[in-house]
Amino acid sequence: MRARPSSFFALALGPALLIAGCGDKAPAPAPSETAAEAELPVVGPERPILAFGDSLLAGYGLKDGESYPARLEQALRARGVNARIANAGVSGDTTAAGLQRLDFTLKSQPVKPDLAIISLGGNDMLRALSPVETRRNLEAILARFQRDHIRVILLGMMAAPNLGKDFAKDFNPIYPQLAKKYDAVLVPFFLQPVIDKPDLIQPDHVHPTAIGVDAIVTATVDEVVSALPKPAG
Repeated sequence: MRARPSSFFALALGPALLIAGCGDKAPAPAPSETAAEAELPVVGPERPILAFGDSLLAGYGLKDGESYPARLEQALRARGVNARIANAGVSGDTTAAGLQRLDFTLKSQPVKPDLAIISLGGNDMLRALSPVETRRNLEAILARFQRDHIRVILLGMMAAPNLGKDFAKDFNPIYPQLAKKYDAVLVPFFLQPVIDKPDLIQPDHVHPTAIGVDAIVTATVDEVVSALPKPAG
């Protein structure tokens, strides 16, 4: 996502968590918790992973090495997974922009990814673009990965309550429905670990801080490990 006026998203994300029915919030982990995991020897063939999406993957407002793909790669390697994550996040991308560059992105990979992590749709929501178009673009993206036999983790987003119940009714089901249709692993609400935690969100009230990224990595690394296909042989 691209930075937006703080008043919009500050009001939007808190209620969105309640709508998502995410349950009780666990205490946010300190940034050292991810790094402090008992490191295992990195073994096996290299596991190429493609992170494809918007600024939530690009690392908007963060230093080099603090983005979600970079910190996820570190967490995977700490668990002994020989992961290499290519960060194809572009700040400001909508689902339409992502679809437009998907073919080039896939052809630019030196090897076919074992797994793709997709985070798109947040900018569509912030701009109140038609959920019909968002669904159509995301479906085309997922269909392409399925056609190329690349497993997908889909990072879900929730509609801001400011946009109204009708918009939410059309937007919120997009992620679970498409994940089921295309056999993708679904993270229902990617930003859940940082909701209502001011220290984990940048001043724009949209993007996680470095500590917030670590909280999100901690919440999702198990799903990434489980989603990785078993190495050939």
